[in-house]
Amino acid sequence: MSLNEEVELLRRIPLFAKIEPAKLKLLAFTSQRLTYKPGDALFRQGDPGDAAFVIVGGEADVTVDTPTGPLKVARLKQNDFVGEIAILCDVPRTASVVAASEVTTLRIEKDLFFRLVTDFPQIAIEIMRVLAHRLERTTTDLREARQKS
Repeated sequence: MSLNEEVELLRRIPLFAKIEPAKLKLLAFTSQRLTYKPGDALFRQGDPGDAAFVIVGGEADVTVDTPTGPLKVARLKQNDFVGEIAILCDVPRTASVVAASEVTTLRIEKDLFFRLVTDFPQIAIEIMRVLAHRLERTTTDLREARQKS
């Protein structure tokens, strides 16, 4: 994938949609492009949060450790963004992300991520929207699980 194709991919992600093309080009250039095979971990629950990831292609499962083993809580696909919670909160990873198929990502280092948020406050707003949506979904799932038990 060319640099211009990566810029177009980033532009389709709501988090980055309002960033000017020159900054997206810099983001694409400074991000690491990584490919994972099915079963490979992008990161594991408890790992330090040193980067966020954009899913360029493929699918990955988000799992959390439970006493009875890993519990799948979400499926990521193209244009999804993951890993920002550990960066923003400066805490270990709250979940594991494992490739369900061959997955290609852009890995955005923590320092670059914070520069983007500083330079483009609208990214912070989009992150809050994503996190609020995840919290709402988790609350709904918890409520449904409690009703079943």
